[in-house]
Amino acid sequence: MRRLWLLFAQAVTIVLALYFVYYAVQPGWHARPGTVQQLGTPSQPAVATVAAPAPTSGSFRTAAGRAMPAVVNILTSKALPRKHPLLRDPYFKRFFGDREGGEEEEDDQNSLGSGVIVSPDGYILTNYHVIEGADEIEVVLADGRQSAAKLVGTDPETDLAVIKIGLDRLPAIVLGHADQAKVGDVVLAIGNPFGVGQTVTMGIISALGRNNLHINHFENFIQTDAAINFGNSGGALIDTNGNLLGINSAIYSQTGGSVGIGFAIPVTTAKTVMESIIKSGHVVRGWIGVESQEITPELAQSFGLQRDRGAIIAGVVRNGPADKGGMKPGDILVSVEGKPVRDTTEMLNLIAQLEPGGTARMRVLRKNREAELAITVGKRPVPKK
Repeated sequence: MRRLWLLFAQAVTIVLALYFVYYAVQPGWHARPGTVQQLGTPSQPAVATVAAPAPTSGSFRTAAGRAMPAVVNILTSKALPRKHPLLRDPYFKRFFGDREGGEEEEDDQNSLGSGVIVSPDGYILTNYHVIEGADEIEVVLADGRQSAAKLVGTDPETDLAVIKIGLDRLPAIVLGHADQAKVGDVVLAIGNPFGVGQTVTMGIISALGRNNLHINHFENFIQTDAAINFGNSGGALIDTNGNLLGINSAIYSQTGGSVGIGFAIPVTTAKTVMESIIKSGHVVRGWIGVESQEITPELAQSFGLQRDRGAIIAGVVRNGPADKGGMKPGDILVSVEGKPVRDTTEMLNLIAQLEPGGTARMRVLRKNREAELAITVGKRPVPKK
């Protein structure tokens, strides 16, 4: 019996020894199914496949990635007039000298700007001053493709223009809601400043509804501190979802560089202008034929006015819509189609939105008495260049 017990004890000892040796020599063999093992030693770290980090709350890579493909670089050229053939005649130069000097070949003026693809059909929004007077327009996409563009139409009064290219598989930007934007919202400006290549800058909306800047005839700018420089004109101002809020148009600067005061045309204005240009080649606006003046505290006190809001009608075009409707110089325009008029800029915008040929109700204050006039709206004349 004692002998059997000793044999049993020796067998158990041998089994335990083999078990410990097994685990010590091959630690990876006993891993449980479904677990991840990190192979390697402290002197030789394990190599593992790591997924790309998810965007943090402070990153706007997704918004930029959505909008950047739709922002293009615009190059324009304008041929300068050739010199008169006599100026190249040696006999003429012998008696009169080289009057012009310099090169005798035709020169081109090249300029850089930006634009935004707003339709898969190839329509691109940009600033009027980017393509003004251009003989040739070349568009360079973010993916490197190039195409000649044709001019669809312009609207100098808002500094907007529409051009079109004929490429396929075009990335169109999503139009946002500028009317829902608030001061303090984060925005990104995308363009091609100084020709260095596509660039994204970040800022906030500094102000809304900026006007009286004497940049355009119709002004309702979004002001931002996102860096906008030469070459950004016509580029996109987007929200944090990558949607278009405005077309970058101008900056306030004493040096030519960004000082944190930039202006963009709201997408609501740009969309209205674009649709009108695509439909008829130009923008159709309402007009009643008046000259207006702001109501200042001094004028209100001088004329004994009981209000400091509205627009004083300083002049009326003879036989124009306002004249035929009974409006007179000295009237104060209070409202247009029920919408209050706070100043001359708002008056101009409200009248421009009216459909030519229709009848509009306008309320005026005349000798401290309000009167309602029915005026047949005319078509705003095309501005002289």
